[in-house]
Amino acid sequence: MFIDPAAAQRIERAEAAATRDTAGGLAGSDRAPRAFIRELGPGVAAYVRAGSPLNKLIGVGIDGRIDESGLAAVEAAYRELNEPLRAEIATLAAPEVWEQLGARGYRLQEIENVLCRSLQDAPPPADGDVRVERVAPSALPAFAETLVAAFCHPDGSGAALDQLTRDVIETAVEDSLAASGVARYLARRDGAIAGAASMRVHDGVAVLNGSATLPTDRKRGIQAALLARRLGDARAGGADLAIVTTAPGTQSQANAMKAGFALAYARAVLILPPG
Repeated sequence: MFIDPAAAQRIERAEAAATRDTAGGLAGSDRAPRAFIRELGPGVAAYVRAGSPLNKLIGVGIDGRIDESGLAAVEAAYRELNEPLRAEIATLAAPEVWEQLGARGYRLQEIENVLCRSLQDAPPPADGDVRVERVAPSALPAFAETLVAAFCHPDGSGAALDQLTRDVIETAVEDSLAASGVARYLARRDGAIAGAASMRVHDGVAVLNGSATLPTDRKRGIQAALLARRLGDARAGGADLAIVTTAPGTQSQANAMKAGFALAYARAVLILPPG
């Protein structure tokens, strides 16, 4: 489907809200005492801990040039921490943003795809005998364990965005549990847990993320079932758009496209070294 600048802004705000809620749930806690959130125009800059994939600047540039003083303050905070600053910038960002970030020393690291589908029509039902359930608080440990086990064994398709150690993955998954307003799901095949996924809805945009299948259950319809359940729940809850972010050319992208998603735009992942 075609995504105009107004829809792209809504999507980017939803992604920024997800980052804000996750990092905000950790800021000031004993678990992440140096975590912080900085508002920057329509976007947000977040820091959780050294090496965390939650450390990022997202949602900026889509409505024009980034505020220089706010950006400088975020960069200074990251330099003080001796951490690289990761900026995820939509390719629909204003042209002057690329010149602005290039002049400040940001360099391209990778590209990620943002796929979108309308929820005005009913999502396709999943085939097969996979059962998907909402995660109760008592099942959060099993949910976290499933994600860690799956993310530690990538399927090797496409261009991998991040190569993370098990320790980093375990910490990131535990950190993600601090986010509010998240619907979490487990998929079971023949009664055994086979995969897990999450969803958060903001301003009518369902952000589908944290989706992973255990290695022994891949290519058995697990992702299709998780997608179908989340799309159905999102539509029932009043959302009109659903998005998923993938590395280019991955099986995850192929699964999403089979469920009616199409490429909306890409994000350039830019890095500002700490020096």
